[in-house]
Amino acid sequence: MLTFAAIEAAGEIVAREVAATPLVGHPLLDLVVGTEVLVKHEHVLPTGSFKVRGGIHLAARLSDEERSRGLVTCSTGNHAQSIAYAARLAGCHATVVMPSCAPQVKRDAVAALGATVVAHGDDLAGAAAHARSLATGPGAPSYVDTTDPRIVLGHATAYLELFRQAPDLDAVFVPIGSGTGAVGACLARDALSPGCRVVGVQSAAAPACWRSWRSGRVESARATTRASGLATANGYPATLPLLRAGLHDFLLVSDDSIDAAARLLASHAHTLAEGAGAAALAGLLATAVRPARVAVVCTGGNASADEIARLAVA
Repeated sequence: MLTFAAIEAAGEIVAREVAATPLVGHPLLDLVVGTEVLVKHEHVLPTGSFKVRGGIHLAARLSDEERSRGLVTCSTGNHAQSIAYAARLAGCHATVVMPSCAPQVKRDAVAALGATVVAHGDDLAGAAAHARSLATGPGAPSYVDTTDPRIVLGHATAYLELFRQAPDLDAVFVPIGSGTGAVGACLARDALSPGCRVVGVQSAAAPACWRSWRSGRVESARATTRASGLATANGYPATLPLLRAGLHDFLLVSDDSIDAAARLLASHAHTLAEGAGAAALAGLLATAVRPARVAVVCTGGNASADEIARLAVA
């Protein structure tokens, strides 16, 4: 169950493996944005992303059968690393199906953690179908969905920390791929800071979750975004109702805006962010009337070679 008590229990498990991440103000960034901005630096975690929190919690909650059979999942990168990390903690094997749009640096990172990487499909939908096929039959590995409640509870621990570090925020901007992090933000906010607005941000080049949020039904859309962590082609039934209930707003931003936000984080906040990690700041910059005190979550720092090269583009 996705309850606050379950998030607190997950927080105890995650805290045994990793330290709380910094929530830091950067005065130079404040000057440019025109308001007080606190950056939650999730990219400093072991896999370079907040998603390792889900893997840590999953590892502690695996059944004996799951451990013996091993795990299989699909991902463009950061969820993949979290499952590989989980398998290593739990002493079992993981297979990760990754589409062709997954950056090579993320594929290499998954393999370095000991998982088997299977390249399949042009997008996440194709990779997901193949991963599910690998989970069929006697003795097949257990499929771990990105919206598995054990994963969501792990992700929510980032916001358990955030709202305890800064309970008086006006708003928190959160990037959305599948929406698990944003769901965690809403659940933690409801318990710790009910007056704070949670605003989701997704690339306009991967608008499936945004369309689903607006319509109230799961929708699909092509995902052509350069930000691999946002490259979801479908809405998610497990997260959609919670996003509709909890988000104050949901913004679409261009990939160019995400790149500009990444450059700003690098130059004004000493932070290397991948596309998804810069999306929250891009959303704040796209907001005409900005909250007085706001947090943006840098969810990941696994920037590809192309993303790093674009930091130098004026």
